[in-house]
Amino acid sequence: MRKLFVLLSVPILLPAVIAAVNLPPPDNPHPPNNPPPPNNPPPPNCLDSIRSGAFGTAGGRDNHGNPADISTATAITYELCLAACGAGPGPFQWSPFSQQFSSWLLPWLALVSQLPFGSNDKLDNLDSMLLTIGSPALAAYSLALTALNKRWIARRFARLTYPNIRHAIRIFNNLQQVPLRIVKDDALLASLVVLWQNDEWWAELDECLNDTHSWSISTVTSIAWVVIAYVFTVLDSFTTDLGPCSQAIGQAVASLWLWLLPIIIGWMMISPKCDSLRLSSTIERANRIAYVATDDGSIIPTSHSGSEKHAVELTISEGDTLTCDEKRTAAVYHYAKFLSWVMAVEEVWEAFHGASDHYYSHLPVDPTINWETVDRNQRPPERNRVGNRRQLEEYCRPLRARTTRSCWGPNVISRMVIASFLAMVLQWGTAGSAIIVIWFTPTIGLSCRSASFIVYAVLSTIVWILLVSSSILTHYATMQPLDFRHWHQPFNDWSIRAARLTSIFLRCIGKLIATLNAIWILVSCMLQLSNFYDTCYCNSNVFSLQGRAYTVIQLVVGDLAGMMGARIGGVCLAAGVVVIFVGFVVLHQ
Repeated sequence: MRKLFVLLSVPILLPAVIAAVNLPPPDNPHPPNNPPPPNNPPPPNCLDSIRSGAFGTAGGRDNHGNPADISTATAITYELCLAACGAGPGPFQWSPFSQQFSSWLLPWLALVSQLPFGSNDKLDNLDSMLLTIGSPALAAYSLALTALNKRWIARRFARLTYPNIRHAIRIFNNLQQVPLRIVKDDALLASLVVLWQNDEWWAELDECLNDTHSWSISTVTSIAWVVIAYVFTVLDSFTTDLGPCSQAIGQAVASLWLWLLPIIIGWMMISPKCDSLRLSSTIERANRIAYVATDDGSIIPTSHSGSEKHAVELTISEGDTLTCDEKRTAAVYHYAKFLSWVMAVEEVWEAFHGASDHYYSHLPVDPTINWETVDRNQRPPERNRVGNRRQLEEYCRPLRARTTRSCWGPNVISRMVIASFLAMVLQWGTAGSAIIVIWFTPTIGLSCRSASFIVYAVLSTIVWILLVSSSILTHYATMQPLDFRHWHQPFNDWSIRAARLTSIFLRCIGKLIATLNAIWILVSCMLQLSNFYDTCYCNSNVFSLQGRAYTVIQLVVGDLAGMMGARIGGVCLAAGVVVIFVGFVVLHQ
């Protein structure tokens, strides 16, 4: 499907790219002494009528809104614009619209196909796509968290010494996109960590999870088309006449969507494991070769223990309205399973921590067996890694065990703060670039076009706040008491119920806003590239200038420096935040 999407976009993008590189002739068609052409002017007969005085001599303005003689005015008041030109938009023209659409917007829509979808349900994949487009802040937040987790888990296990630790780091890093459950009952986790018979389980699962290749020809082709189209069209907007407002609108639209590039590149570098069916079958296949200790010290396959439980399980198929987003494996949903994933990793880390402590102290699992000394860089001998169920559980308990453990996990706040900062930088850096370009295109100020970009960025931020808050409440409502001295201490029931209801409500509202925001920005960009916003109301910036509203009908030489500076600044801002975000992901690989 993704390759088909790319192939279909190539014949449309190719003419756009070729057209974009057609540079203007060396001679400047508008010498400095002559003013540039009108900026979204009224129809010729309308403009001529205004300057001839057919609508009176009042209402003339210069490009800063100061009164001017109507015969030489380069701007007019909002009231005069309505009287002379009407309230409706300019006529729709297919040729310029199709050229701008294929140059500025279509490449980004084609790139959406490269998002890491994970579900085998098409509606779930559509949901994740709308959530990503509706809230780039949330997508960037999930990506940043995933990158931070990779560094965190490596550091968390770095000081431990026991077989299969490197496998554990890679395995649980690759399982960030799936809902995990770690089962400690009946010494399942302890057996998995300590028994030498389970070395094959760790090696097999590690190999299967790493057997993926995310950089495909279709991915590279899509990214290349987007980069080439963006660079050429931006260069074209600088080298051709600055007068037409359509160039600024096109650049603003492309800059607004530039967040998609670091998101795709970042996920391709991280290579998230999102295929729910493949992951489930991989875990099930690995669990067939897992072993567990019994009360009498016998080592049997876990499948023969009379229980359906395993030390590592996926809960994708378990239905619960509260945790439905946590069960989804698309990469954008990592925000929902971040806290539960951290707690699952902590369970495994604690077991390895206990085994490592006993190994450093030269203590075998079975106290009746003498410790066989080996070098530090060698595996413990097999005879020191066997015992009965109770002995294994004791062996995986750290020698200096804590009586309580945080139910939120270590260092989660710092990672959430860093990921939030990066998400806001990417969201508002790209949106801010688009806003700057439109803002400083006369008439200067807040207009319908720039307001539509602000609405998109604000709603994206609201969605991020709502869904992250929902994930925190979900974790609170599902966490188990972790005070080992008072294990059966009951929770406050009313707070759990309130957290559940609030979490579900916030999630539903957030996803609804995200869907509407995705539809809004797609429609808004289409309207931007057409003449829908080319009205007296929008061109006059009425809701920002109020009674001082005016419409610039012709640019002057003094406007060009500000427009050029805004366009250069917008490109630098958007490109800068993209480089920062991609650089962050690269540094955390």
